[in-house]
Amino acid sequence: MTLLAGSSKLLRAMNESATLALLLDRGTLTRAELRELTGLSKPTTSDVLRRLTGTGLAVVVGHTSGGPGPNAEIYSVNPAAAYVVAVALRDTTESPHPPFGAALCDVSGAVLARAEFPGVAEQTPLDTVRRILADLCAAAGVPVGRVSRLQLGVPGAYDPGTDTIRHIDIPGWRRPGLVGELAAALRLAVDADNDVNLAAIAERHRGVAQGSSAFALLWFGAGLGCAIDLGAALLRGVTGGAGEIGYLPLGGPGHGAAGDMQDLVGGAAVTTLAAAYGFPAPTPEAAVTTALSHLPSEAAEAFLGALADRIAVPLAAVSALVDPPLVVLAGEVAQAGGAALRDRVTAAFHRATPLRTPVAVTALSDDAVLLGAMDAGVRAVRESLIDALRYTLAPV
Repeated sequence: MTLLAGSSKLLRAMNESATLALLLDRGTLTRAELRELTGLSKPTTSDVLRRLTGTGLAVVVGHTSGGPGPNAEIYSVNPAAAYVVAVALRDTTESPHPPFGAALCDVSGAVLARAEFPGVAEQTPLDTVRRILADLCAAAGVPVGRVSRLQLGVPGAYDPGTDTIRHIDIPGWRRPGLVGELAAALRLAVDADNDVNLAAIAERHRGVAQGSSAFALLWFGAGLGCAIDLGAALLRGVTGGAGEIGYLPLGGPGHGAAGDMQDLVGGAAVTTLAAAYGFPAPTPEAAVTTALSHLPSEAAEAFLGALADRIAVPLAAVSALVDPPLVVLAGEVAQAGGAALRDRVTAAFHRATPLRTPVAVTALSDDAVLLGAMDAGVRAVRESLIDALRYTLAPV
């Protein structure tokens, strides 16, 4: 594309991108509301809307009624202007869930198709993604070629500098250059992000972190993770590894048994702890659910108390180092434990440290990683549409 030259063309592009941004943010607006928000004149507003509807970026979705004068047209962004597919990859070593959860969304954020996909041993990552795209698009009646972005949520750290997904145990997915190869083969934009980072995005958009200036999210499931939301952005680190708290060592020479945070409160550690208190279960979240169902028995109280003491350790580490205004407990264990586990963790945290960082439990009961991948993908697609209006505008 060629950058617009000349003040009139540049001004027109700025007006169009500002109008599109408002429609994306507000959902629906009348011509008068757009004039008020943008400060544009009536003729300019009409010209902008004519351009946006003519190129398929905006549509008329209704008319006002009940007021004086003729009914006004109501505009919104055309949902079919862009589509995004979100895929959450899961390390199924200690999880009963299928290895791939995926959804197809339009630019409004509406979910048009969603499904779980089993792994196929002989399939490459490209084969897997093509299968997911084909199935979702067929279910939604959307041509595969209309998908413009793929957002991956990975149980590891994505290093964009080397185009490598690190700390991931899913066969075929840690090969350097994979994300770029997917983008080239599929002819669409592809991005990868840590699963816990995406869960934090979902928590900010949909959960208890809405309105918070910043927060830390601690993930407790089969694995551990930590996301740091700085308000305007997430802290990802130089190589994408910020938040891999499971690797934080505990003890050391002269300070007790060696190990790391995963050994203390990872999924396997939680199920082992639960079994010791008489609550054997196939997953850590199942163990927590079973124990809660046995309250107020002495064994259930003892297990939940011991688990809370363990969770208080990474909570104290993050609170002391980052001093966030809020810490959100998330992941399958936190979802299963709910307010009962949160209260016990908070009490253990206060017993162990003088810190009084507010602690909340996730408000999301759905797959937070997939929800966050949807939110991140839709946001990126919207930004690309707005940015494209700074260049020669072509029909969608």
